[in-house]
Amino acid sequence: MGIRRARPSFGALAIIAGAPLLLGAADPPAWTRPQAPFPIAGPITYVGSEGIAAYLIKTPAGAILIDGTLAENAGMIGRNIVAAGVRLRDVKLILVTHAHFDHAAGVAALKRATGARVVAGVGDVRALETGIPPGETNYGVIRFPAVPVDRGVRDRDTVTLGTVTMTARATPGHTPGCTTWTMRIPAQPRALDVVFPCSVSVAGNRLIGNRAYPGIVGDYRRSIAMLGTLHADIVLPSHPELADVIARGRRRAAGDATAFVDPTLLPRIVAKAKAGFDADLAKQAR
Repeated sequence: MGIRRARPSFGALAIIAGAPLLLGAADPPAWTRPQAPFPIAGPITYVGSEGIAAYLIKTPAGAILIDGTLAENAGMIGRNIVAAGVRLRDVKLILVTHAHFDHAAGVAALKRATGARVVAGVGDVRALETGIPPGETNYGVIRFPAVPVDRGVRDRDTVTLGTVTMTARATPGHTPGCTTWTMRIPAQPRALDVVFPCSVSVAGNRLIGNRAYPGIVGDYRRSIAMLGTLHADIVLPSHPELADVIARGRRRAAGDATAFVDPTLLPRIVAKAKAGFDADLAKQAR
């Protein structure tokens, strides 16, 4: 997660001009760089920016959007949704992975534009509804536009739209309500398990003496362990570079129908996250 100065955005999906200015290093340019939408597998289409993911899942009863990314990306995501063949009013659900500005700041504008119901982990509902991220970090507080949450979910709760059922897996740590979403794509010769993992990176979180989130270390450990038990044929993270999502999209466009299928990817991501967590915890404990 980068620390940024909030920049107002304008247009049909522009949101609150009165957002506070937040000082710090600039976000990576790729976070706001436009990316044309592209199909991934089954009903899933990528509709995010080059550097932060948003995923659209089409169903006979409308569409599901996972994450809204940055506030200034809301208009671009809306245009990508339309370019993918879905009317904004047909987006019925917005699932949030976690309450940080780089993934949730665009949700308020997208909810207004679509009328969709917002679903998030119960531990992040207050943060989303106040626009104040949870916990304590080494980079301070980066607020984002508050958004009403229509449903808070717990571990193994399901959300169904049309023929698609999404299962919530609680993976707290990065935030208290960090939620990994899973689904299954009917396919031949076998169905494909898809995992949209919530981040388990430390990313500036205070692990020692976090008064706002005293159970953070135990939550990280349990979440990393649980992710290690999941089977994933396709992994679609919030930060696309973790799974080479953009490059795999180019391979798929070139004719590789299985470009996103990689059952070894999630174990590799989990192992790297565990090593990173252990290193950060040891460093902060010194």
